[in-house]
Amino acid sequence: MNLFEKFAQGLPYSEFLSRYGGDAHKARWQAIYDEVALSPDQRDLLGRFTRRMNVLVLAGAWCGDCVRQCPIFTRFAEATPMIDARYLDRDEHSDVQRELQINGGNRIPVAVFFSEDGYEVARYGERTLSTYRDMMEKQTGEAFASGIARPGDPLLVRVTQDWLNEFERVQWILRLSPRLRQKHGD
Repeated sequence: MNLFEKFAQGLPYSEFLSRYGGDAHKARWQAIYDEVALSPDQRDLLGRFTRRMNVLVLAGAWCGDCVRQCPIFTRFAEATPMIDARYLDRDEHSDVQRELQINGGNRIPVAVFFSEDGYEVARYGERTLSTYRDMMEKQTGEAFASGIARPGDPLLVRVTQDWLNEFERVQWILRLSPRLRQKHGD
């Protein structure tokens, strides 16, 4: 399946929520959006992006994991014109869901990153490492200290950084691509 063809069918964040979210869903997404705050260093990093990144996000307005993560992508896109994120509803695009299954299951959100000219660069999704660490501690009592998060950091701050790490990784793949360097003369 050529997922970049699906990118053209994707909706911007607000249109996705308008079409698929009820009032309760919209309120939950707005609450997280209002909570996501990028640090000056994060904004600076995003401002240095020079390659266009097309990001297709498979999501559901009803999905708790999507509520807690997708607003982060909108904050990133607000910080740089190099990110164009589009959303597809999981249930309406079951063919895409089948293509993006994780561990044999239908999981969301899943982001697929494309170059400016439609080449797939990476896939990332469902939950971030910080979320899984938090879940492991709550469900098993085991703590997984990585030394990365400071005590007291809210989970949303850590998840935002997890996603920013992936967006940054993709940006540097695009920035250092011999094909794109030749195209842009840099």
